[in-house]
Amino acid sequence: MTSGSGTRPTASGAGGLVPVDTTEDVRSRGAGRGRQVAVLPVGSFEQHGAFLPLATDTLVACAIAREIAAAYPVHPLPPVTISCSHEHAAWPGTVSISAVTLHAVVREIADSLRRSGVDALVVVNGHGGNYVLGNVVQESSARGEHIALFPAAEDWEAAREHAGVRTSLLTDMHAGEIETSILLHAHPEMVKEGYEKADFVADDRRHLLTVGMSAYTESGVIGRPSLGDAEKGGKLLASLADSFGAYFSLLSSAERPE
Repeated sequence: MTSGSGTRPTASGAGGLVPVDTTEDVRSRGAGRGRQVAVLPVGSFEQHGAFLPLATDTLVACAIAREIAAAYPVHPLPPVTISCSHEHAAWPGTVSISAVTLHAVVREIADSLRRSGVDALVVVNGHGGNYVLGNVVQESSARGEHIALFPAAEDWEAAREHAGVRTSLLTDMHAGEIETSILLHAHPEMVKEGYEKADFVADDRRHLLTVGMSAYTESGVIGRPSLGDAEKGGKLLASLADSFGAYFSLLSSAERPE
């Protein structure tokens, strides 16, 4: 993993969500590089049971982005905090935008970055329901633009194994072992009591998009948050930062690999 050259401060307020770069920081970081890479966290604002905040997916995406920015010379961006959470609409506090809107927001951010000299973008997705982000990357790449979606399922699986997460990715669907562990590591003050007794498993969710989450869980939890701990959270983030190296090499090089 690349180290040192990417380290920079982030704002301490708002959970460290807002980067504090100046325009000169961006200019100097990009000097002499084949292609500068921006990192855009995309989260959500949706229920995560009674013990994790509505902003959990945003906090997770930002924690991953901070780990990346500490290890690689990327251009960190503030997060997109509301996205496609329609399957969680039965719970108070959940807010969504349409897939069309999210598609347009990410496209326009990428377009704006290119106009200011940042030619590559990695979208760090913290919410599994943001299916449209895959379409954004497919379409942009077909136009010859330099964009990627991170983490892939393989990156999460490698992180799960590295951290000793006991729950499978299928079972660990929402507010489970992985999300609880990352927040216990990155934002322990935001995890409320009760996660230790909130486990609920519903592996067969084939009608989720038709009937929503409320048809499968009363609490909003699908997974085993009781297995979460801060050490696992740190190992998950470290593994994801390692996995990001391949994405950075691919997008920052002046030429595409054969």
